[in-house]
Amino acid sequence: MRILRVLHQGRIFYASLLEDSVVCLNKELGYTDPIPLRDLSVLPVVMPSKIVCAAINYRAHGAELGHSVPEEPRLFLKPPSAVIGAGQAIILPEASSRVDHEGELAVVVGRNAKNVAEENADEYIFGYTCANDVTARDLQQRDQLFGRAKGFDTFCPIGPWIETEVPDPDNLVLRTLVNEEVRQEGSTADMIFGPRRLLAYVSSIMTLSPGDVILTGTPEGVGPIRDGDEVRVEIEEVGLLINPVVGTPVTIEEKHTVQ
Repeated sequence: MRILRVLHQGRIFYASLLEDSVVCLNKELGYTDPIPLRDLSVLPVVMPSKIVCAAINYRAHGAELGHSVPEEPRLFLKPPSAVIGAGQAIILPEASSRVDHEGELAVVVGRNAKNVAEENADEYIFGYTCANDVTARDLQQRDQLFGRAKGFDTFCPIGPWIETEVPDPDNLVLRTLVNEEVRQEGSTADMIFGPRRLLAYVSSIMTLSPGDVILTGTPEGVGPIRDGDEVRVEIEEVGLLINPVVGTPVTIEEKHTVQ
């Protein structure tokens, strides 16, 4: 099932996506008939309390950067204010001269999770979606920390929907394209720590809440994006996330196109 978060007549709710309409999943709102997509605004699929990210979680990407294989997940956080949806613009900050794409599989948490065993992790995963861990690479190297480099507004595109039925998240093809040129192509089978292991590990540190997101790392091939580019993150059986890139600040609109 493909799940969207939408705005209709002043109400925000989750809905399942049909061909050109949605069905409201919040039954208490009283919607009984499908709502045409043209009559609503599609919002970013989640507004998480936190975005937990795994660094160096693909073997090939670690080798690309000269890192050894970690013995346990290496984590950092992105702020919720970095989230944008499909079709919204990634804004290049003036403070950076090198901003990179990092296509990733994202896990969406479905219920409160604390000290979850890996074998029970599926019970706490609502679904999966596409994400782009946009990174100011020069600032990351300068600061030797991730907070500024990963935390700018618009630096966490996510969407276009939440796919709740992914039979094997440990074996999905992931591609990142810039202006239709394939920059990254890998498989989640190359992950050092899979989605279930990551959820269990993160929940041993902090309580995860419904709507929280875990970014599971990026394959090799990260590279720069520039004003005027279009970035696509495509994940088999999950979806296709498309975002334009702009070099000057623009007004971020709530409504955007579902691809």
